[in-house]
Amino acid sequence: MFDQRHTEADALPVDDPRPAPPRSLSQVMRELAAREKGDVTVRCIRNALADRSFATFLVFTCVINMLPFPPGSTVVLGVPIVLVALQMVAGRDTVWLPEFFLRRSMSQKGFARMTRRVIPLLEKLETLIRPRYWPFANHRTAERAIGLYALVLGVAVILPVPFGNWLPAFACAICGLALSERDGVWLWIGVVTGLLSILIIFGVVLTAGAFALHWMGH
Repeated sequence: MFDQRHTEADALPVDDPRPAPPRSLSQVMRELAAREKGDVTVRCIRNALADRSFATFLVFTCVINMLPFPPGSTVVLGVPIVLVALQMVAGRDTVWLPEFFLRRSMSQKGFARMTRRVIPLLEKLETLIRPRYWPFANHRTAERAIGLYALVLGVAVILPVPFGNWLPAFACAICGLALSERDGVWLWIGVVTGLLSILIIFGVVLTAGAFALHWMGH
């Protein structure tokens, strides 16, 4: 007969030493939107994403620029994309943003409205993206290369082109999600979408310039 006390001790649950997986961006946004009171500041969002990589913060800054804000807003809202991308290229370990950006806030109701628009798209993308066909040997190289491309797209977002910020912001968000899960398929989708957005913006700028020159000539 086995000792009963020994058997019961063996049956006790053992703590799993493995760390819990980091929350997805959609989970973080849902938790922030569920807060009962208080404005949501950029500092709150940065702290909530502290357990995630640069890639996730890049996705968040891009998602903000995909929302229908008043014309000219992207001149300000696109700056965090550039700042995050520069730090990825530089190989920093943590995200830094200027104090005046960290203090910027949105009302709880406004943030909740924003998340209702964004979370369904994020959740769909998060279910589609998975590790496959990753072209980089190590994460730091991937982070720097994608950071450089995100820098170009961030500049494209900042340009005051009417309705020209959505597509580069979307492409940059896809690249960030692909980096977070090492998905080579979606990385190339993001790269191609970004190149297409740059060509469209370039064409709009050229057309507007030609029209302006023609108008001035008369």
